[in-house]
Amino acid sequence: MRFEGRCWVFGDNIPTDRLVKPEYVFEPVEVMAKHVLEDLDPRFPREVASGDIVVTGRHFGQSSGRAIAAKALAATGIGCVVAESFARTFYRNCFEIGLPAVEVRGITALATPGAPLRVDLTSGEVTDPASGATGHGAPADPFLVDMLAAGGLIALARKRPELFATPAEG
Repeated sequence: MRFEGRCWVFGDNIPTDRLVKPEYVFEPVEVMAKHVLEDLDPRFPREVASGDIVVTGRHFGQSSGRAIAAKALAATGIGCVVAESFARTFYRNCFEIGLPAVEVRGITALATPGAPLRVDLTSGEVTDPASGATGHGAPADPFLVDMLAAGGLIALARKRPELFATPAEG
């Protein structure tokens, strides 16, 4: 699970309502994607490209537990999200919908807006290829990597139903 792409850098404490404004939550995900993070950087929804990497500060995705915010972010085509820290529910939602996410302390100091960034989810390593500077986070749990490889929680349940079977009652 390796990614390389141009990075978009955002700050701390970004709630899900800043990812997707409330007036768009009942729209199709393709419509929501055209407005993701537009309050923080109006260029983002217009210029984000497939494989780009979103870099954020502390507590990204706070507030609502709506998975729709992670879905809208994924619908922009980004490769992954790297944050100083995530709100726990948002972090889980990312993996459940198939959006790679990794926490790396100091990532906002390492990332340069618009510059390439390399992310290795299985090692937790993030590298600026231009300078060689590297940040280290916790590697993704193998179960979460399997979930991402399958395309999310529902896809994993379809692919490997034995993981979700309940013990037979005796």
